[in-house]
Amino acid sequence: MADVMPFLENVLRGKNVPEARMKEVAHHYELFGGVSPINAQNRNLIKGLEAELKKRDIALPIYFGNRNWHPMLADTLKEMAGKGVKNVLTFVTSAYSSYSGCRQYLQDIEKALQEAQVDLNIDKLRIFYNHPLFIDANVDCVKEGLAHFTPEQLKSVYIAFTAHSIPTAMASTSDYAGQLQKTCDLVAQAVGLSSYKLVYQSRSGPPTQPWLEPDILDHIKNLKQQGVSNILVHPIGFVSDHMEVIYDLDHEAKQLADELSIDMVRTKSSGNSPKFAELMGALVQERLQSEMDASTEKPCAFGTPLPDVCAPDCCAYTPMRPPQAATQK
Repeated sequence: MADVMPFLENVLRGKNVPEARMKEVAHHYELFGGVSPINAQNRNLIKGLEAELKKRDIALPIYFGNRNWHPMLADTLKEMAGKGVKNVLTFVTSAYSSYSGCRQYLQDIEKALQEAQVDLNIDKLRIFYNHPLFIDANVDCVKEGLAHFTPEQLKSVYIAFTAHSIPTAMASTSDYAGQLQKTCDLVAQAVGLSSYKLVYQSRSGPPTQPWLEPDILDHIKNLKQQGVSNILVHPIGFVSDHMEVIYDLDHEAKQLADELSIDMVRTKSSGNSPKFAELMGALVQERLQSEMDASTEKPCAFGTPLPDVCAPDCCAYTPMRPPQAATQK
């Protein structure tokens, strides 16, 4: 628990988040022993990627760096440079375009390079929300979740796809909401269900700032009024079952569903499917091949593949800064 507040300060530095909200989130960690599951899940992803690269005869070492807690990215870059690494492919565990899901990572990489004072050429792998293997990974997890319902319940089950809410001002500078909606449509179609909706969770901004809606809790209440009694909640906007998924869905949403006598099942996020490790390996192989042949085909389930290199103005957004405290004389 002693690490939780310093971690949250790193996450929220420069963001207009009230201190009361930070303490509230710290309590979420307290409920789970102060341990976030995300590092262990990232290490599981690394194991999966190691196996995929071996399968594809790609001999590349894999390193792990976080932007908000240990192992910190700057420390990882120092380690890499010390071992003679010059060129780096970076897989970011975020499938969709937005400031916080794409551009901010690029900024964090630049910041970490400056902090580490190393000379590395770092290329971020492309956004993968519409890669067929990402769709397959989500479909796997949804099918596993549906298996918890009886055949009779399946006749009326409703899917609530959840993603992290972001300020509407941030959403307006990217195709975040549109990408999510298209992904939801394809996954729902693949499992043969037409009753579904994209909703949001984990809002952290002040009440005066508009964020993407509807919120998952409000949506569950609305479904109850419509007579829905069986809900599958799938965190399609997330790769790992980290603290926000565990608390906001397994704790808050499940508690509300129980109070309303709704049978709610929460699926695992896409990173738990073997298809996700296959996706990571495919993206690495695709990028290596495209370096040698620009005409390399990029698999795409719908729309067009996003470019390897983001445009200079991609997902541009200036986060709101916390108000300066008044100086008392």
